[in-house]
Amino acid sequence: MTDATLPQADDRRARRNVVVLVILSAVMSAQMPMLFIIAGLAGQSLSSNICFATLPISMIVLGSMLSATPMSAIMQRYGRRAGFFLGGVAGASGGLIGAYALSESSFGLLLLGSLITGTYMSAQGFFRFAAADTASESFRPKAISYVMAGGLIAAVLGPQLAKVTENTFAVPFLGTYLAVIGVNILGALVIPFLDIPRPPRAEAGAPRGRTRWELLTTPKIAVAIICAMVSYALMNLVMTSTPLAVVGCGFVGGEKNDIVMSHVLGMFAPSFFTGHLIARFGAERIVATGLVLLAMAGGTALAGVELLNFFGALILLGLGWNFGFIGATAMLASAHTVEERGRVQGLNDMLVFGCVTVASLASGGLMNCAGADPVAGWTAVNLAMGPFLLLAGAALTWFVMRPKPV
Repeated sequence: MTDATLPQADDRRARRNVVVLVILSAVMSAQMPMLFIIAGLAGQSLSSNICFATLPISMIVLGSMLSATPMSAIMQRYGRRAGFFLGGVAGASGGLIGAYALSESSFGLLLLGSLITGTYMSAQGFFRFAAADTASESFRPKAISYVMAGGLIAAVLGPQLAKVTENTFAVPFLGTYLAVIGVNILGALVIPFLDIPRPPRAEAGAPRGRTRWELLTTPKIAVAIICAMVSYALMNLVMTSTPLAVVGCGFVGGEKNDIVMSHVLGMFAPSFFTGHLIARFGAERIVATGLVLLAMAGGTALAGVELLNFFGALILLGLGWNFGFIGATAMLASAHTVEERGRVQGLNDMLVFGCVTVASLASGGLMNCAGADPVAGWTAVNLAMGPFLLLAGAALTWFVMRPKPV
């Protein structure tokens, strides 16, 4: 099979690609919960100012934002395999630099490694779009959700790997960063099995589709991006602070790992049926359900700081992200042409991860510097969700209620 042309959607090929992407997601995505569990604690141990404890996580997201458009362009020109392999190289390199930073007690190097890891996070974000590339219109939402379900294995594997490796060496968390390298090497062995042809290069005078501004001002695309930004950013805002809040509230055993694992399970477990729900009820209703679940997560967190509150809030947070983000992705995937694919997907992820970068930066400041104690900081983090949920809800309501073109 050559990469010269983009064939008509064939669900047999799409299903095969979904299987490969599920394996990729299960293996390579394990590094993200690993890093989100320990990066803030590692930053707290190395930074001279605890307000910057979550800066390593922010740098991961910043790296993802900066590389989203170039990564999309690389995949548009050279294919998905090339982009995913580049992401794996970046993930392994970031893990190596992070391990060296810990061994040398260098906060600056830890930030550099995190920034490079962000290129992997950007590549991972395109797993869901790759699932749609060879799928028919009817199978597309299911393909996206099945690939997201691969994160279910990562949800268990990542936190357990972090638990096993964080104290393997005398330097805390060094073993976890070394394990990140291994995860990327394993994933690189799976990438060649993908069968997704490159889009054909546009000939002179061929239609190029809408400009970025025209895409951004298309109502369905604009609302999909807003809802994706809010769903992902609020999930990151709360999850980034969770290990710090759990430890700060006196739970110093393995509770943080188990809570994050339950959260990531909440993120990916519904993916087995999210696509079916989208196909039956429509993406807009599923996005709305996600926003409601995110609001319920904030309310559960504000109700107390017992373990049950942490578990309940983080599970609801994961469920809300799943419905909100996958629903928004399905909206976006149905609103552009093949020629516009690289342009709109790169734009979407740049904006989404730009907001996530701001959220992760704000998370550490709110958690460690917005109150006199961890409880006050955790309260500030969860109260900050409100205005953005209102914004996304208003945008979605406007889109659904607006007069439809005749």
